[in-house]
Amino acid sequence: MKNRAVKAPPRPYHHGDLRVAVLAAAEKILENKGVDAVTLRAVARAVGVSHTAPKNHFGDLEGLLSELAAVGYRRYGEALLCAMDAAGSEPRERMRAMGRAYVGFARAHPGLFLLMFRSERLDMTRPALREAIEDTRGTLHNATASMAQAKPLPPLQLAARATASWALVHGFAMLLLDGRLKHTLAALPDHHDVDLLLEAVLEVTQINA
Repeated sequence: MKNRAVKAPPRPYHHGDLRVAVLAAAEKILENKGVDAVTLRAVARAVGVSHTAPKNHFGDLEGLLSELAAVGYRRYGEALLCAMDAAGSEPRERMRAMGRAYVGFARAHPGLFLLMFRSERLDMTRPALREAIEDTRGTLHNATASMAQAKPLPPLQLAARATASWALVHGFAMLLLDGRLKHTLAALPDHHDVDLLLEAVLEVTQINA
């Protein structure tokens, strides 16, 4: 009598760890293959669970992507805070450090960064995502407000400075990720790179005003 093939048991996991494992797998796929490659089936397969298991934590793909974006906002907010704290107490240096950290996060996690700002793929009503975004906005606002301590600014000017600073570093990050700075960098002397270009941009714009 032939021996019947015995199916290997599913990989064990602790129920409380499944959420973390799914998010980690989704991020890996996102960074390696892009957002379109992130599906519930692909993530479940990467974790070694049934294709329905992720639904228990995230509901659908939009829910998974939204929770992953929330993770990104938390991580990115922490990066900004750490950079500013390391820069010391001088407001302008803190702002410059924040600018470097902002662009640095985008370079280190391009897929996650782009997902965070693709609202058409996200459920902006999910509490985790909404709270993460608000916390990050608070970090950006407080950093800008610290520059106005010596000379208080009217609300409109304070909002304008915060918006200009955000637009600057976000725009630089997006141009970099889209490959739009290649010709600019190629036209510079050999020893000039992205970091030096960013420093020059921070030097001549409102983030250092």
